[in-house]
Amino acid sequence: MKATLKSLRESTANPAVSIFVTTHRQHPDNEQDPISLKNQLKVAQERITNEYDKGTAAAIMDKIHAETDHLDHNYNLDTLAIFASTEDVQVIRLPFDAKERVIIGERFATRDLVRDMASAVHYYVVVLGRDQARLIEAANGRVIKEFDQNDKAQNHMESIPFPIENNSLYKTGDGGSDRSANNENSYLKEYFNRVDKSVQELWGEHRMPLILVGDNRNISYYKEVCDRPDNIIGAVSNVTDLENGSAQHIVDGVQEAVEAYRSSLHEAALGDIDKARGVEMLRTDLQEVYRAAFQGAGETLYLRRGYMQPATIDEKAQTLELAEDPTADGVTDDAVGEIIEQVIHNGGKVVFMPQDIMDEQMPIALVTRY
Repeated sequence: MKATLKSLRESTANPAVSIFVTTHRQHPDNEQDPISLKNQLKVAQERITNEYDKGTAAAIMDKIHAETDHLDHNYNLDTLAIFASTEDVQVIRLPFDAKERVIIGERFATRDLVRDMASAVHYYVVVLGRDQARLIEAANGRVIKEFDQNDKAQNHMESIPFPIENNSLYKTGDGGSDRSANNENSYLKEYFNRVDKSVQELWGEHRMPLILVGDNRNISYYKEVCDRPDNIIGAVSNVTDLENGSAQHIVDGVQEAVEAYRSSLHEAALGDIDKARGVEMLRTDLQEVYRAAFQGAGETLYLRRGYMQPATIDEKAQTLELAEDPTADGVTDDAVGEIIEQVIHNGGKVVFMPQDIMDEQMPIALVTRY
């Protein structure tokens, strides 16, 4: 998803149409989603026709309908985002709430989505059952998806796709006469090694941290055979119904580990900020932060959660001037969102901080690369 948003941010079109539709994860609530989608598409068609022409509207709407007319709403998350031009269309299911609206301009409306993505803890949950291993992708406390045999990300995997059955000789009863605990442990380690190969192959595409779920023995064995143990940010041994419980049930059970990880990021941030200040690689003035981010010098951006600032931005001069009225002509209502996009676009990362750690005296800090 990050790669898709990056590509959209870099794209220009005339028009670039962004459509956001509120959707629902569960039946029967999702029965209203096709109606909501139809209503927003009607708004989009009317606006494109009024602001451009019928031919342009028809070209864009035909592409949108080709992607959405047969959309399976049983797989909806919290928001359906559609980004369309006369050349292409992207349909993305988002695991967070976005205001339902249609935006037409020369660039796609990705700023709020990038902010929401950056503020979330995004991770994989590796479910280590004795008979089956599962892999769930989540953000904060919401499931994005559980990997299954129909998932496109697993179509061309060299390793075993999820869910992964434990077909070891010991489990199937073909392990011979040696039924010792050592033999069983050996088979379990071999099984979890296969699971980890699949995890690492998928991790290589998205680089997300891992939370392990299982009993203490299975978690311990997985850690022993894991190729990248440093990626493990938490382990939870008290979640029930590992093999048949819903993905949301599993994710609900790991939230304490997620919050502990978030807190560790905050603690580490304070040390990184102090270190950068000591070597004069810290920017806290909004103008200086913007210029460094625009020039690609931003390594890590630290933000007080909820911080927004209207401003007038001149990209050519690389200047930012604070504004009082976010609705005034030429004013960007959220200049901080522009900075977030610049930092991420140039390979940096963003960490959102609690208000009791970063107060109004220093709501933003950028650690630079040089």
